[in-house]
Order: sequence, then structure tokens, then C-alpha cells
Amino acid sequence: MISLIKSMTGFGRSEKIVGGRDIAVEIRSVNHRYFDYSSRISRGYGFLDAKLKSFLQDRVARGKLDLYVSVETLESADAEVLVNHSLASGYIAALRDLQKRYGLRDDLSVMTVARYADLFTVHQAPEDEEEIWTAVRGVAEEAFQSFSAMRQTEGSHLKDDFLKRTKTILELVGQVEERSPKTVTEYREKLLQRLHEMLTDVNIDEQRILTEAAVFADKVSVAEETVRLRSHISQFHSMLETGEAIGRKLDFLVQEMNREANTIGSKCVDAEIAHLVVDMKAEIEKIREQVQNVE
Repeated sequence: MISLIKSMTGFGRSEKIVGGRDIAVEIRSVNHRYFDYSSRISRGYGFLDAKLKSFLQDRVARGKLDLYVSVETLESADAEVLVNHSLASGYIAALRDLQKRYGLRDDLSVMTVARYADLFTVHQAPEDEEEIWTAVRGVAEEAFQSFSAMRQTEGSHLKDDFLKRTKTILELVGQVEERSPKTVTEYREKLLQRLHEMLTDVNIDEQRILTEAAVFADKVSVAEETVRLRSHISQFHSMLETGEAIGRKLDFLVQEMNREANTIGSKCVDAEIAHLVVDMKAEIEKIREQVQNVE
């Protein structure tokens, strides 16, 4: 199954001969916060640049894209070779003068004069820009399909990694939720034990113990944080199925997930929960790093 999310890393290439032209298009991209485009296009075909940029911008939300386009004309039936007759006359007169002055053999021929390249100018008939663009766009479409397939494959690997890590986080959240009420019970028992040790001959106010325990429970309660963390992960999973450019949204959600984990860590006074939070934050950080690769 093709992944709906896409990595910003990709490469695609296509080369075809169309209408007497050898056309090659190469697209590659790496991570970038925004859409960043640069190109190298064969000399004389600069008019394609704006069209190709728009072509990619309609299909790619963000990433640093490098485009290479080569257009080589294989047939030049409409080419016209013009002779600079004034310059040719000058060359011939100079050669005749050398022959007479130095008694050289008179072997002047057309091939002798043809060696002077500056006598000739090649004029190409004006090319149809729309026809060229149509040909290049077709090759660009094929290159983009290959490019997009690679990005989707990379996106599938990222999605698998996200699902595995969020599953681990949810398991850790469950352990925190299970452990948290026990810390209140343990606190109440320790408080009661200390008071018994200090006040052996005095009746202990059980209600006061319950009140103190309730205050403690309120301070260390992480129920709101775990509920929000579960909600963020649920949203995260939903976004993975949208098929949209979600990299920035995922990045925001990961920040919120980290915020909730930090709050849980700051509230806990229990070593076991503290260790769970450390593991939780480690998984969130790994997700944050990978999210930077998502379009």
C-alpha cells in the first residue's frame, strides 16, 4: 500500500527523444522548511525555467528542489549557413598576395578558404517555444513520477516508524496512569506512619490525614496531561492518513506532546514515573527528528 505521507528526500530522472530533440530532466530534493527551487537548464532554453518552477510548485509543498534540464537538438533541417563574402574576398586576396610575393605554389581551393571558420555563420530557424515546452513537460512528468514514487516509499518508512514510536509512548502513558494513583496511597500511608512515630501518645486525626493526602493528590495528578497526550497522538495518527502536506502540523503536535511529557515530569515525585517520562521524551524526540523529513 502506498503511503499517504511523503518524505522531502527524493530523486527522479527521465530522458526521451521528442521531435528531433534529446530531452533529459532530473529532479532531486532534500529537507527544507519552505519550497526552495534552483535549476540548471541548457543554454538558449531559459524560457522554460518559470514554467518548470510552476510545474513543481503545483506538486510539491516544501523542500529544497534542484532541477536539471538538458535539451539537445539532433536535427537541424531548417539551419541556414551564411557566408561573409566581404571577409572571404579579403582572405583570398591576402592568400594570392602571399603566393605571388613568395613564389608559392598556387593551390588555392574552396577547401583552403573553408578552413577559416569566421567566414561562416549558422542561423537556426526560430524554435516554437510552446512546442518545446510541451515536449519538455512530458519528460518532466515522467521524471516527477519517479521522484514522487521515491518520496512515497520514504514516507512509508517514516509512517511505520511513527506508528511504532507512538505505540510505545501510549504504553508508557498507560503505565504512568496506572502508577500515579498508587503514589497517593503510598504518600498517605507514609504520612500516617510518620505521625504515629512522632505522636505515640496522641490520637491522630484521620480526617486531617485524608485532607493532606487529597492536597498531595491534586498537586501530583497528571490525568489532564495524559488525556491531552493521548489526544495529540490520536490527531497525529489521523494526519498520517490525510494525504496532505502535514510536516509543519506534525511538528507542532510533537511540540505539544513534549510539553505534556515535561509537565508530567515536573509534577511527579516518584522515581518510577520519572523513568517512564524519560523514556517517553526519548521517543518523542526521535519522532521530532523524523518529522523534519516529512513534506
